[in-house]
Amino acid sequence: MMRCLTIGLLLTTACGCGVGARDLVHSYILPEQRFIENRDTNLLPAVPIPDSLAPRTVSNLRPDLSDWQLSLDDAIRISLERSRVIRVLTGTAATSSGQTIYDVAITNTTIDQNQAVFDPVLKQTNEWGRTNVPTTVPDLSDPRRSKFTSNPVMDYLGTLGYTKNNALGGQSALTWTENPAHFGGASNPLLAGTGFPLNPQQTSNLALSYTQPLLQGAGFRVNMAPIVIARLNTEISFFQYKDGVQEMVRGVIEGYWNLVNARTDVWAKKIQVQLSEEAYLREAARQKAGLAAASDVAQARVSYSQFKAGLIAAEANMLAREAALRNIMGLPPTDDRFIIPVSAPTSQRLQPHWDRLVQLAEARRPDIIELKIIIEAEQQRLLQAENQALPKLDAVAAYQFNGLSGTMPNGDTLATGPGQFSNWTIGVNFSVPLGLRQGRALARQSRLLIEKDRANLVQGLHNAIHELSISVRDLDNAYEQYLAFKEVRAAAEINVKVQNEKSKVGQVIYLNVLQALNDWGNAITSEAAALLSYNIALASLEKRTGTILNTHGLVFHEERFRAAGPFVHDRQYPAALPPVGSPQLYPSSGAPGENSFDLTSPVPMKKLPPPRLLPPVEQPK
Repeated sequence: MMRCLTIGLLLTTACGCGVGARDLVHSYILPEQRFIENRDTNLLPAVPIPDSLAPRTVSNLRPDLSDWQLSLDDAIRISLERSRVIRVLTGTAATSSGQTIYDVAITNTTIDQNQAVFDPVLKQTNEWGRTNVPTTVPDLSDPRRSKFTSNPVMDYLGTLGYTKNNALGGQSALTWTENPAHFGGASNPLLAGTGFPLNPQQTSNLALSYTQPLLQGAGFRVNMAPIVIARLNTEISFFQYKDGVQEMVRGVIEGYWNLVNARTDVWAKKIQVQLSEEAYLREAARQKAGLAAASDVAQARVSYSQFKAGLIAAEANMLAREAALRNIMGLPPTDDRFIIPVSAPTSQRLQPHWDRLVQLAEARRPDIIELKIIIEAEQQRLLQAENQALPKLDAVAAYQFNGLSGTMPNGDTLATGPGQFSNWTIGVNFSVPLGLRQGRALARQSRLLIEKDRANLVQGLHNAIHELSISVRDLDNAYEQYLAFKEVRAAAEINVKVQNEKSKVGQVIYLNVLQALNDWGNAITSEAAALLSYNIALASLEKRTGTILNTHGLVFHEERFRAAGPFVHDRQYPAALPPVGSPQLYPSSGAPGENSFDLTSPVPMKKLPPPRLLPPVEQPK
């Protein structure tokens, strides 16, 4: 009857006949998800918004902000201090690489996870129970009848065990078991008067066992392989993170010199605007005196307007470069300061030693080191795979002490003596899948993976050598251009002076002055761009040899102390992964970095107001 009622209730709720019953079932069996549930975004936790100001623009340069004289060494230091997430420079922006300072520490936890296999295990179980199974016996008062009876048993089963795996693959175990029981046989008429031999009674035993694999799973190396692989994976994660940090440092250097280049371009454009404005005013005055044609005045006005538009574009580029540097340094787009780079680029020519560069890249590049470690990890997996291809042969041994005690029907106690009853077992277990197909296939796969990784290592070094050759060519090209543009600038300065003087007395047309101004401005920016490209190429070469951190006096805690983490330091464990040390390659020069290009006007200039667009000139009647 109860079974019928239960089945009926389940069928009713499954068919939907009754909302309350259906909800009751859904509380145990979750329904199908047929709808997309969207929460109100206002219910999501708010993220703290960092302090920031409205960005500077070309129409609002905010001259009220204070100067921040920032050296390249300080820029690198600040970026490392604010690098919980590794950022990569991408033109006029910086994006997250997806790497964080926590990645290595997270991977490092897998070492302890694998070492936990060898931790001893203590286990205790406690079970109390009552068994009362009905049975029938003849009714002594009427042989033709039967009646129910039972033999209730109250018992307790407790075990206390200790197991330990060792590095050779064996497992030892020590287990204590006790099982006291009380029998209710007095209520059984068939047992009445006789009772149980012992009631209550307690059985106990102490078992010592050991299992040692002899083939599959045996040996120190194969059992330590998971730990070795975890350590190698941690090394891989560390060098991946180090490669990201090196790229971030290179990006900071590039962003810094890009800002110096942009500021140099702004300076050159300002000089062009002022000189063109002077020329425009001069031509306008000459026209009023009848000494200049209207076409010269119009050309001068167009040139002045174009130079002013070029200055606006240069200032916009300067603001974008400053924002990119702030971005990769982890700073807000604008604060109460504007950056003035005060480190001077080096103009000393590097004579690279090719063989030494290749040797450095092979030994120091994080990506090459990562490929080497991957091969070591695959060799450990091959060791595991070859072991799994062996038959399973285990030696087992066990020894057990048994005890029994209880109360006899006369009320006396009966107990066995210590070690009176014991048993032992010794044996060898063997099993093998015929053909060992899976094990041999896994071993073959591991060997192929090792060959694949070796090919990737060769390709990685091949790619590194090509990158080094690109850096060497870029260095030589940038420096030769720098020398050439220095000559162009010297010639352009002379040309500007000559054309400007001749223009004052009307000996040349204004187009000559315009061309001279263009050539001079291009020479200034080209010279600066070439030298700064040379400095960026130096940083790229250092990054491609894996020495950029060492070059700037930076080193990781892990490499200084040979530890997985600075657990003896009062810093947050993962947060100590950024390199420590004081960058000391590009200190402050005490002046803006663009001043290293001897930024002086080629001709004396009057003190003019800020560039403006003058009203149209009256045309002659």
